[in-house]
Amino acid sequence: MKKIFIVYGHHNTTSSFNAAIRDTFITEVKKNGYEVDLINLFEEKEQLPFYNQNINPPPKLVLDYRKRLEECSVMMLIGSCHNLRLNAILENWVDWVLHPKWFFSYRSLVPGNKYFKNYGYPVPGAMKGKLGIVSITYGGPMITYQNFSIFDNIPFRRIKKIVFKLGGLKTKYLRFYSVLPNMEKEVFEKHMGKVKKLARSL
Repeated sequence: MKKIFIVYGHHNTTSSFNAAIRDTFITEVKKNGYEVDLINLFEEKEQLPFYNQNINPPPKLVLDYRKRLEECSVMMLIGSCHNLRLNAILENWVDWVLHPKWFFSYRSLVPGNKYFKNYGYPVPGAMKGKLGIVSITYGGPMITYQNFSIFDNIPFRRIKKIVFKLGGLKTKYLRFYSVLPNMEKEVFEKHMGKVKKLARSL
């Protein structure tokens, strides 16, 4: 099953650095025989509401996304960092779609214990064993974010080491720092080289 599901979460869908990541990646993986199922979240005709656990069952759109994911062997998230998290529209998509009990469930270590209650461990769900890729851009230099990395509190680590791990995904990632409008062409081409390298490795 050579099919990749790409969730693009940047507001600029045509001329941004993130759009260049998306387009370069798609071009390269298609050369390797992959089909691509792409959603540009800001351009979707139907939009997900803000996550609300009281909406149960979830919107039909969530179930549609999950069905499309089940038909793919790779999932890729593309977005930018805002306030030490992915941009809101992408985080909202993660909250809705990569959710128990479809993405993972919890198994209690001591069922019925009044002290530990639901304390336990995650059991991967429908995406177990598939590949999860996250691409995140940062406006500042790498050193700006080092103080937060000790606690895995920067987006790519939280997504890669916690969210993807809950679902039993294998992981790869791209991260780009100092992504500003005045980026030099040489630097831009170097970054796109990283994107191509990852795409060719699949």
